[in-house]
Amino acid sequence: MAAHPETKPKTSSARKSVLVQTFTRIAEWGNRLPDPLTMFVILILIVVVLSGILNGVSAEVVQRDGSSTTKTVESLLSVEGIRWMLTSAVDNFIRFAPLGPVLVVMIGIGVAERTGYIAMGLRVMVKLVPPQLLTAALVFGGVMSSMAADAGYVVLTPLGAVLFAGLGRHPIAGLAAAFAGVSGGFSANLFITALDPLLATLTQQAASTVDPTYAEGINAASNWYFMVASTFLITAVGTFVTTRIVEPTLGPWIPEDDSECLSTDEPTPSETRNFFTAVATSGIVLIGILGLVAIPGAPLRGPSRDGHLLTELAPFFDSLEVLVATLFIVPGVVFGVLQKKIRTDKDIAKMASDSMASMGAYVVLAFVAGQFVAYFNHTHLGTVTAVKGATLLQELGLQGIPLLMMFILVSSVMNLFVGSASAKWAFMAPTFVPMLMISGLSPELVQAGYRVGDSVTNIISPLMPYLPIIIIFARKYDKKAGLGTLLSSMLPYSLAFGLSWILMLILWLTLDLPLGPGVEAFYSAAPATGP
Repeated sequence: MAAHPETKPKTSSARKSVLVQTFTRIAEWGNRLPDPLTMFVILILIVVVLSGILNGVSAEVVQRDGSSTTKTVESLLSVEGIRWMLTSAVDNFIRFAPLGPVLVVMIGIGVAERTGYIAMGLRVMVKLVPPQLLTAALVFGGVMSSMAADAGYVVLTPLGAVLFAGLGRHPIAGLAAAFAGVSGGFSANLFITALDPLLATLTQQAASTVDPTYAEGINAASNWYFMVASTFLITAVGTFVTTRIVEPTLGPWIPEDDSECLSTDEPTPSETRNFFTAVATSGIVLIGILGLVAIPGAPLRGPSRDGHLLTELAPFFDSLEVLVATLFIVPGVVFGVLQKKIRTDKDIAKMASDSMASMGAYVVLAFVAGQFVAYFNHTHLGTVTAVKGATLLQELGLQGIPLLMMFILVSSVMNLFVGSASAKWAFMAPTFVPMLMISGLSPELVQAGYRVGDSVTNIISPLMPYLPIIIIFARKYDKKAGLGTLLSSMLPYSLAFGLSWILMLILWLTLDLPLGPGVEAFYSAAPATGP
């Protein structure tokens, strides 16, 4: 299939920009590294050795309730450490956070893909969305996917690759664009997400040590205006990086067979009718899901805590992977039956089995990645490193905006070692919020700065739990794809997001714009009523 003429990036093979040449060299260098499976084994060995060298190094961590506890690096080379590694290996694998969600969602996606439902949906999307807006729509969808917790990682990233492949564009560029939106733009959204009340609660507790009256006004909407603007910023920057840097760096894509490209033929009346029948079925399923969550006391609605609606929806978020899989598999089966690709239940079973068979490489990689993450957490290397970094920042003696910029930098570096946004803020907020409040920066501004720093390095962090599945998705289209390919594709997003987001924050402060409803960026010692 010939690619859509308006979807290919405008580049010259004879003359590439300095940036493209730089990232091309990074990819070439990175792909000389060992296989990702081997790389995780090497990282495990590094953690084991470091835990022995730094054994006994400690740091004091402030808890949510104001108390403190001491975290000490524990050696994995001791008798207890070796015993723990051997006895916990299976649990480390089973408890690897993305393992279950990825496999469950991929059952639904796999069936829908094999019946032709996804391909047909993409053909319809391509005809409805102007080609020049497809990349922006993909990045924007990734940013907005944080409303559905981590579902974007296992739904949007493979669909982004499929969409680009169908248009003759490099599928890894589509994967990168979706991944950049989902992960790099995790803190941005047009709506309040589950992360907002969680961070606000921690910020409120930390701010109360300086000004209890002011702290009472901190709520989930404290960063809303800034995050709405950030959504459009990330979409625009992500689109630019995809088309001007990532795609030229990856070069032209030559599919192994025509099946990887979307058909350019007009859908037959029968195909169109069958597709919209399947879509109507998914609408019925969606209405059923809404019925399980919309009514107070419904199965997917729990008790309210702290007066936040999002806390009531915890059962819904906990079951999201199963719901997403259902939203794919039901209409996929309906479409398959109507298209006569499914004739008996055995056909459905085979499609689901084939989908799981294709995930074998991911399961193996997840086993090793699960050990790495568990070792890192068990040794407390991440927590101790993060606290030491916070101490260093305190000793620099900076004030005002320069202090805020350095704080963002420290947050982004800490994110390479401690993945969870809430867990990291739990021990950072008690230290940084009071410190920056005394310097004249509001707690809400400190929280916004933290969210910027925490987001921009998500896509290049080795501790990103979904990194293995992203590599597996990439290898579906390029068997030689490795950490170098992924790094060279994601590093431009990380740098561009970080620079543009910081510049927007500086402009926001210069114009003295509110961060949220009634929320000022600067703090004075005078009591504030808050929103």
